Amino acid sequence: MALTWSRTYDWDVDDWRERAACKDTDPDLFFPIGTTGPALDQIDAAKAVCRACEAQPQCLEFALATNQEAGVWGATSEEERRKLRKAWLARRRRAS
Repeated sequence: MALTWSRTYDWDVDDWRERAACKDTDPDLFFPIGTTGPALDQIDAAKAVCRACEAQPQCLEFALATNQEAGVWGATSEEERRKLRKAWLARRRRAS
């Protein structure tokens, strides 16, 4: 099943994915198994790639807008995005 979305968000004005630092990185890095032990090192390594990426803000916006629950997106972990999403949704509602 393909993921579809409206192109009305700031994160999708241009194709940020073409500029993403992760596009040539093994995707498994961004989807660790678990949140403890070795997975913490993997999450840190994935975030390091994200922090060096010019598309990081658009990636995070995409992850919040499309409710990406798994993996590292825009230099945030699953738990960090859960916390950010509530505030993000409130800002989107106020902007509407």
